[in-house]
Amino acid sequence: MLFDAPVIAPPRGLDPAWLDYNGHLNMAYYNVLFDQAAELVFDLIGCGPGYLAARNKSFFTAETHVCYLRELKPDAMVRASTQVIDFDSKRVRLFQELRHVDGWLSATCESMLLHIDMSGPRAAAMPDDILATVTRMSEAHKDLPRPEQAGRSIGIPRKQAGGAA
Repeated sequence: MLFDAPVIAPPRGLDPAWLDYNGHLNMAYYNVLFDQAAELVFDLIGCGPGYLAARNKSFFTAETHVCYLRELKPDAMVRASTQVIDFDSKRVRLFQELRHVDGWLSATCESMLLHIDMSGPRAAAMPDDILATVTRMSEAHKDLPRPEQAGRSIGIPRKQAGGAA
């Protein structure tokens, strides 16, 4: 199986119920758009809804970091892209971009997902076939540029005593 690099979700509009009183997309719904794009990736690697039913396994998000770069207005059409930037037997690290269909970047999302055995529930190694598919997707994504926002943390830089910031 060949994978797009990155995996790009179909374009979509914004649900009017997702807009806040400022007239733009509420921050919570950026996460909905990123989550829906991640679901496309999990379908491609064989871990969609049927995976839970067939194998009693799933993926849970352990951590996520969203950067809001440019607001989306009510009539916006967007598409999300997803790339695998790292993985091991129990974890997958994804980086996503949400772009207006005109090409400009609205937001980014970096997430760490855990493969879960639901009988625990507990983190567990992916079955060999799923791990092999994640490996193939990662291989397809390895030559993509490293995203500028990947690995960021939140902090307030402080001036050093006796020096400038």
